[in-house]
Amino acid sequence: MLKTLESKIKYRVSRSKSTVFTLQDFLDLSDRDQVGRVLRKFLAEQSLMKIGYGLYAKTKMSSLTNKIIPRKGLPELAKESLIKLGINIVPSTIEREYNRGKTMQVPTGRVIGVKGRVSRKIGYNGKYISIEQFP
Repeated sequence: MLKTLESKIKYRVSRSKSTVFTLQDFLDLSDRDQVGRVLRKFLAEQSLMKIGYGLYAKTKMSSLTNKIIPRKGLPELAKESLIKLGINIVPSTIEREYNRGKTMQVPTGRVIGVKGRVSRKIGYNGKYISIEQFP
């Protein structure tokens, strides 16, 4: 049976425990142009959703709005994306204050602390994660 690149990528996405994918995850199957073409097709079919530059997430149908949404919430997607990109995640200022008991305001997870410099926007539908940088 002849397996196409599209079927190989679809199989890898469906079997993966990860929700977030990068183009580099599939470069062992073919070259950058062909993999990019297949990923754009999955975006059009709405089986994947773009959440940042070179970042894709598995999708599902929302039971409330009947629109395509990612399978996980935005904070989880952002943390998984940053880990996949090799960026160290640390607690943000508000998380540290909450854990120390200095504030009663529960962190939403929309601010993620990182060690080093990150210049990516991670989000979808106009909602983005804020990144707090620590040296």
